[in-house]
Parts: sequence; C-alpha cells; structure tokens
Amino acid sequence: MSALAQPFTRPAHDDAARVSVVVLTFNRADQVLDTLARLAALPDRIDIVVVDNASSDDTAERIRQAFPFVELVIAPANMGAAGRNLGVARVRTEYVAFCDDDTWWDAGSLTRAADILDAAPRVAVLSARVVVGERGEPDETCERMRASPLGASGLPGPALIGYMAGASVFRTSVFRKMGGYEPRLFIGGEESLLALDMLDHGHALVYADELVLHHHPSPIRDSALRRRLLARNAAWVAWLRLPLREALHATVQAFAVMRREGMLWRDAVEMLRGLPWALAHRRIVSSHVRTMRSIVREDDRRLAQIRRPSEQPTHNM
Repeated sequence: MSALAQPFTRPAHDDAARVSVVVLTFNRADQVLDTLARLAALPDRIDIVVVDNASSDDTAERIRQAFPFVELVIAPANMGAAGRNLGVARVRTEYVAFCDDDTWWDAGSLTRAADILDAAPRVAVLSARVVVGERGEPDETCERMRASPLGASGLPGPALIGYMAGASVFRTSVFRKMGGYEPRLFIGGEESLLALDMLDHGHALVYADELVLHHHPSPIRDSALRRRLLARNAAWVAWLRLPLREALHATVQAFAVMRREGMLWRDAVEMLRGLPWALAHRRIVSSHVRTMRSIVREDDRRLAQIRRPSEQPTHNM
C-alpha cells in the first residue's frame, strides 16, 4: 500500500515537539508527497515545514490539499539550498532536522537526535547515517564519516569537518546565528562554508550512526550540473575561508571539472566573476580548524594509497 493511501492527522504545531523537519523541494510533487506521508506517519513529536523553491508544477497546491497541517513556505525564486533558511525562519523548536523531497527520517531517529543534543551542548549538528534505495545500501560518505580520524573524545560520536546538508539535525539557534546557507552557492557542497564557520566558532560537528535517513534518489536530477556546481563552490569556499595555496588548488581543480564537462568558458567566467565577492568576505579559519582539515586530508591520502589498483601491466588491452 502506498504511504499516501493512509489517513494522516497532525496539529499545525505540536507544543510537545522538540524537533522541526524542514523539507526542501523543487518540481518533484510526487516525491515530496510521498516523503511528507512518511514523515507524518512517524511516532516522533515533530513539526513539519516545507519550502517549495518556486516550483513550476503543482507542488504547492498538492501539498496544501493533502497535508493542510504542514507549514508551507513558497520561495520567491529557486534559491537552491538557501531555501532552507526560509524554513528555519518558521521553526519554533530547539532543534531542526533537514531532508529533501526524496529522503525521509526513520522512526525514532529525530527523538533520539534531540536526546543526544540535549546531553551534548558543544555539538551544533549531527550528521545521520544514510541508507540508499530499497535495499538500504550504506552511503559511502557515511561510511567514511564513521571512521573519522578525528575520533570522538568527549563527543557522542566521531568528530567531523563537514556534514550532509540533507541528512542533518541542527541546534536551531546555531543555524540562525551562523546565517544559514549562502545564497550565492546555490546548491552543491553548500554545507562546506557553514561547517567551516561553525568549527571556527568552537562548535562540534558529529556523525551519529544511530540516526537513520532513507534516500531513494529521484531520477529527476542533472548530475553533470551538480558536479560543476560542486567544483565551483569548492573554489569559492576556499577563497572565502582557506589559505592561498588551497584556494589556488581548488580553482585549478574547478577548471579541470569544467573542461571535462565541456563547459569551461561559461562556467569559468561565472566562477571568476564571483571572486571579488569571495575576496571581499575572505576570512581564513583558525589554525585549529586547519589542523583538523589536515588530519582528514592525510587520512584520505592514506586510504587512497591502500585502494590504488596495482600498477603492474595487465596485458589484456
């Protein structure tokens, strides 16, 4: 039976809720309705806020009809990840969880997230374990987070230098104080800048393996565009917060991605036009944050060496 076939009733705001879920959607009406049905069926005491990133289909109207208790925010334009900022502005709970229109939280995870954050005031954000598809395959990024070389001393889980934006639970106050997501980044690695700023302010980012988010990837996606945006954003973030050597390296890497995708000139011009903005807001993170990044990078290099295929010729060309 489809989740949408079940009747759902929830108050518009639950006074006992400690967590709100902000769902971001754009032109995926069927997927977001399924996600909302799953969230509404959770036993957790939660509020639900949906941000429709100015969809051109009938997403907003279908949400209103099927889920009148959901707080619906319609962005004035497609704001990408920054649309989440509009949702957080409506949140009345101490904690806010995020998901997208093709993901949903497992039963009990959000209640557990609130308990973890209650007991760990230094932690600003928890990054959940993502399981993919009907078979619940482990997400590779989460597997890497579980083995973070930063350890978990004094924390409820392994310390991180980044997190997954659509699989996270925040302290609402920290998200607001940090300013949320930068609109210029749009989408693709948008959490990198926010992660650096939180670490620089002394907050901890933690991987929480016991929190589970289901991801059934939508077929409606432009993977090539996302790769190019990831590369561009990595360069901009490096110019905003990282030492010159890293900024130059990220810029060269971005050019290489754009060339492979056949969009070098158009994307490169756009990226270079953003550099004056990045330089005007440049603030290099503390040595402590840079050390954390160095530890993770060194561990990445070590794992790459282990996984590198044999350089012996195979003679099967």
